[in-house]
Amino acid sequence: MSNTAEVDMPARATEPWLLLGESRGEAVSVIDFECDTPTREAVEDTIRLIHSGRGFDKEGYAQLMAPGWAAQIGMTLEQFNRAKAEIGLTALALKLCDKDMERAMSHAQIIAMLDEAGVAHACVGNAGRRASNEDVARLAAEYPDRLIPWFRIWGDEGEAGVAKLELGVKELGCRGFEIASYRERRAINDPVYLPFLAKCAELGIPVRISVGVHLLSDRAYDYAHPRFLDEIAIAFPTLKIIAGLGGWPWVSDLMAIAMRHPNLFIDFACRRVKQLLAPGSGYEPLIYYGTRVLQDRILFASGWGTSMIPLSQLVRETEALPLSDTVRAKWMHDNAARVLGLN
Repeated sequence: MSNTAEVDMPARATEPWLLLGESRGEAVSVIDFECDTPTREAVEDTIRLIHSGRGFDKEGYAQLMAPGWAAQIGMTLEQFNRAKAEIGLTALALKLCDKDMERAMSHAQIIAMLDEAGVAHACVGNAGRRASNEDVARLAAEYPDRLIPWFRIWGDEGEAGVAKLELGVKELGCRGFEIASYRERRAINDPVYLPFLAKCAELGIPVRISVGVHLLSDRAYDYAHPRFLDEIAIAFPTLKIIAGLGGWPWVSDLMAIAMRHPNLFIDFACRRVKQLLAPGSGYEPLIYYGTRVLQDRILFASGWGTSMIPLSQLVRETEALPLSDTVRAKWMHDNAARVLGLN
């Protein structure tokens, strides 16, 4: 969850858009393609996943996130590492959930956060930690003009899972399907996902697939290599596919594959602008091709709960991107609107 104590927040917007580049005067409406919603329901589902063995209490991510997690629990990093050795990472993860429950956001606070950031629409239910499909759908139903619910299910649920996906779309109102294959120790193109992808194509909803290296050090690092997207895009040419998280360190591969398939889009969730622009970061191809031949395929996604940076700040930081006004509008709104059918 984000810690806003040391961050200056702007005055709340009176309309759901932000004046990006205000000196130029252009109003750019924002769509966030991955917006965390740290409600009580989300924390409850996170606890359930931890107890099932499918939670975030894994080495690799713990090594990277330890400073932030320690601060949220109220420990120094040294105390956190000592506690991890003594009581285990799962116990610490549950302590973090206790803190998350204390600061859980109400549904109204979620919308106030979007207003403050100038976000007109937000995709929910496709972040790293989220509520159950049913709870996500209920939240979105309260604010249908602002929130776009996504559906997620484990691939090993098979045909029963495909039936649940169809029910989620037709009865719960979910408008996209999320796959994070590395969490299941599978490659993106694992045959287990084919029936789900076929159902998405049939229902006319987009699928978002996490792409790039992951940090779960107990399994192969390249489950989410973008090369696997090529096979999926060939098999399902009408399916809108979003490569989530930017594809690092295989960004060039992802750009090349996107050039081959007009229905392949790319978001850069959980990546700060300063990371995208840092010399040698590996994101140079995204900036180069994303402002040229792929300018109609890049999507803004904050993933603010992972970075623990307030959504409003992450939106403001995009002003530093070297984008023309036209391309900025595409990245921040228009491309996502086209994928989501909001036009």
